[in-house]
Amino acid sequence: MEGELEDLEKIQIKILNRIKQLEISHLPSQFSSSVSLSPSNEETESQGTTQSRLSSILRSNGVTDFLFKTVPSDYYDRPFESRREILNAASIHHLCKSIVLVNTQAPASVIDCSDRNNSKYYVVVVQYTARFNADSVKNFLYTLNDGKIPKKRFNLRLAPELESLKLTGYEHNGVTCVGMKTDIPVILDEAITRLDPDFFWLGGGEIELKLGIKTSEFINYVKPFIINCSSSS
Repeated sequence: MEGELEDLEKIQIKILNRIKQLEISHLPSQFSSSVSLSPSNEETESQGTTQSRLSSILRSNGVTDFLFKTVPSDYYDRPFESRREILNAASIHHLCKSIVLVNTQAPASVIDCSDRNNSKYYVVVVQYTARFNADSVKNFLYTLNDGKIPKKRFNLRLAPELESLKLTGYEHNGVTCVGMKTDIPVILDEAITRLDPDFFWLGGGEIELKLGIKTSEFINYVKPFIINCSSSS
């Protein structure tokens, strides 16, 4: 219970900070120009700690071609092209996100991620420019289990934010597949493997920290299921 309260408090603090940033952004120019939207010292220190921890995990698992970048606090208020410029990504299609899904119809015996073929939770990595298709994941898992589990037992939905935080240790817009609290099986959308160059961006463990990584090294380390689970939006 204490841990849940701490997680909830973190979310509340982030929400209050975000409200403050939005209020500042709507001030008249003569006022807003004098107020900084840069991360606080505490946020910067947190990002540095996260970056060091995740960098160590990546290197220890043979990943060498990766890069972290800190983004402005209004990053998610900007259009894709502006985000691409901030990260110097090859295209807007190289901007990806990690979403935590929960199987709401899993049998009562399935309560965790111990069986990656029939897990209670999955993390799906998909492009921002693509439309995620949950039915594709449902069909994949049904086939993966040789049809022994009825299709009605697969109903993948976005996990509640607090549940996602507890499982991954990361907040919304900061979720990454590296260094999660729980070893959640990962599904990588096949479209990402076809990107040229093969270097994409995703969350970096903090809302204002992003991780760029070579696709082949990501696959070698994370060992995700690779399926076609999106369409052009």
